[in-house]
Amino acid sequence: MRIYFADEEQVSAEILQIMERAATRCAEAEGVDEAACEISVSFVSAEEIHALNREYRGVDSVTDVLSFPQYESTADMKGELIELGDVVICRDRAAEQAEEFGHSFEREIIYLFVHSVLHLLGYDHMNDEDKKEMRGREEEVMEYLGIGRD
Repeated sequence: MRIYFADEEQVSAEILQIMERAATRCAEAEGVDEAACEISVSFVSAEEIHALNREYRGVDSVTDVLSFPQYESTADMKGELIELGDVVICRDRAAEQAEEFGHSFEREIIYLFVHSVLHLLGYDHMNDEDKKEMRGREEEVMEYLGIGRD
């Protein structure tokens, strides 16, 4: 799994390793060749994600994370290079949510990343059944990483 970050917005080497493990776990669980996968990650301000949310989703508000998948389904994810898509995380919202939920900023970043990678792999939460399935997968991956809910 290769994860590319916007030049000016790097995370620590430890967080990058956890993100790579998380993305690998997500891809493997879906039967996707994780070694061929690439994901682009950007960290943006509340203003930037608000503008992206309005432009791409028609939602005029700040959100925590946006996913831009390149494939309709995992069946299409074949070849020497699988560009899963783009993940855009709002640092401001991540910090607010970490405080609100009583856990670290790093844990919130990892959770948002896992959530977004699952979107890139075809998961959604538009109805209760899909939401339950996605939440279960998120929790499984977070537990695998050793940072499940307390």
